[in-house]
Amino acid sequence: MKKIVCLLAALVCLSMTFSCKNQKKTSKEYPTFWTWLDYRQGMNFDSICQVMEDMGMDGIMLNAPTPDDYRVAVPIAHKHGIEVYAWLWTLNLEHRRDSIVAAHPEWLSVNRYGNSLADTTAYVDYYKFMCPALPEVREYLKNKVKAYCEVEGLNGIAIDYHRYVDVVLPTTLWPRYGVVQDREYPDWDYGYHPVMIDLFKKKYGYDPRDQEDPTMDLKWRQFRCDQVTEVANELAEVVHSYGKVMSASPFPTPKMSARMVRQDWGKWNLDIVFPMVYDGFYTRDVSFIRDCMIEDVCDKNPMTTLGCGMSAANSPLMFQRMNEAFNNGAQAISIFTVASMKDPEIRKQFRNYADSIKAVKKNSGGKIITEVPQRASNDIMTDHENLMKLIRNRMAQIVNADSVQINDYVFTGQENVTRNYDCKDDISGKTFVLSVWMYGDIVSGWDVKLKD
Repeated sequence: MKKIVCLLAALVCLSMTFSCKNQKKTSKEYPTFWTWLDYRQGMNFDSICQVMEDMGMDGIMLNAPTPDDYRVAVPIAHKHGIEVYAWLWTLNLEHRRDSIVAAHPEWLSVNRYGNSLADTTAYVDYYKFMCPALPEVREYLKNKVKAYCEVEGLNGIAIDYHRYVDVVLPTTLWPRYGVVQDREYPDWDYGYHPVMIDLFKKKYGYDPRDQEDPTMDLKWRQFRCDQVTEVANELAEVVHSYGKVMSASPFPTPKMSARMVRQDWGKWNLDIVFPMVYDGFYTRDVSFIRDCMIEDVCDKNPMTTLGCGMSAANSPLMFQRMNEAFNNGAQAISIFTVASMKDPEIRKQFRNYADSIKAVKKNSGGKIITEVPQRASNDIMTDHENLMKLIRNRMAQIVNADSVQINDYVFTGQENVTRNYDCKDDISGKTFVLSVWMYGDIVSGWDVKLKD
């Protein structure tokens, strides 16, 4: 408990304004502590809301099958002082997926090989992304959002899966899916629907597939990002026309997501955003949260309030993660998910933490005021001490030793986003290859192996 109190004390002492000049104040105050949650008929939603209230959580992004489900859930949440946003999958189909694919296979996204998700699997069966360039897809999504906006009392809409298939997965997920994605391979490089290709050709006068490596064509990459942005902003118009709040759950930073899933969310007209900064998927160290928040402060839409989405933890790690976010520009936190936080002691500490943060915001005009660097450091050797400890621990495990002694990391070259270093352990005499992935110009993943 003492460690958590110290972290809070450090946070409360922060009093400087953001150093990124493009930030502007927003007039609306949003809930500070959120969760994502699936809602299904028959669940005891009232008891979940009571747990949230007891923990000091005041916002929920709720995924329910139909608008009528929200008509039941919203009054229950409001009774506990909790705002409700409809958490909606957009470009990736969810509810009624099979029937929509059967009725409209021409809506589905196409990869560089020309294979459509209508009859191709990318990673998992539920990846059924639609092509954002199709007017029919845009109209379908706008009508879907309208149906949810018409729910009385619903506070906002939170879009998710508003992107393409992951052209590159977070590095820790590669073993799970049996892939190595040291570059962008055609299997997972989507956005090649014939309509998309035709639109690009009309604008730029050439077929991107004629390039030696289409993934290095910045015009083609940005064009696909822009199609997603256009749809996001069309949906925002719908949401705002109902007087509701527009939110999204994108990848960690605009630069990272543009490379990994063709999702340039810094250009979306969002009121509040919760980038999914899951450190366990990337570097396994909370410095990843720090780096992402620093980048997001500068690269988000200036009118968008910055939140931070993170994994739940039944340990002090939960508070370390939140401190990294709040200390580096976040104004709100969303946990995936409150249902995972079962430890009564952690729940009590969470309430104390939430009360302290809310007090800080109240005393500073409704905002956590911090000094944030212009850009995150990508120097892993000097500015990521705890991450380097993790790397050395991995090396020690590889050679079955208690520790290693590395005196020098020799840079051996960079290919695309991968930096490689040779490093010799003076104790075992073994030489390791350290690979560091730099998606979005920040440390986004790493791996260590013995040099052949």
